[in-house]
Amino acid sequence: MQRKVLAGLPAVMLVMAFTLLVSGCASHLPPPPAVPENATAYRIGPGDSLGIFVWQNRELSTEVPVRPDGKISLPLVNDMTAAGKTPTELSTDIQDQLKKYVNNPLVTVIVHSFVGPYAQQVRVVGEAQRPQSLAYRDRMTVLDALIAVGGLTPLASGDRATLVRSVDGKQVSYGLRLDDLIKDGDMSANAPLAPGDVIIIPQTYF
Repeated sequence: MQRKVLAGLPAVMLVMAFTLLVSGCASHLPPPPAVPENATAYRIGPGDSLGIFVWQNRELSTEVPVRPDGKISLPLVNDMTAAGKTPTELSTDIQDQLKKYVNNPLVTVIVHSFVGPYAQQVRVVGEAQRPQSLAYRDRMTVLDALIAVGGLTPLASGDRATLVRSVDGKQVSYGLRLDDLIKDGDMSANAPLAPGDVIIIPQTYF
């Protein structure tokens, strides 16, 4: 019954409802949580496009998408998990599998399009020109995310936008001043992002 009710609500009401459900509210953004040194390497996620190059074996070199289940399919290799691995880790795994068929295989993995694991994405919802999930990048900011989604729609209420972040296992909402940032160039309204952040842009009141 609850699913049917939610399905009938306009998108803007769902955005407002999600904002109200977060457990806390703060006016200033904290710095992003510390990122372990080994977490700076990009980790492959579903939706990524991978170039697999096997040295001196063109017939084994290919470009493959990472499926929703996190796996890829390659010539001579059964389905292999790619999601959550770095390109270097995946290269090593592919080499180990190809050793059964190729002498001393040398494999290189290149990520052509970046999506990343779900937990490493930043999501922008509501009144953005192109609401979407973005692969988190080191030192990514709110301004970077806004540029990627094409800015705000004419109906956006930028200074009522919120950023939802998981802090100590709880969802906490922080106020954003997107109009000040975009229209006035107030860089004090910019803020660092963290993996898993959600930016919610509501519609303006009439």
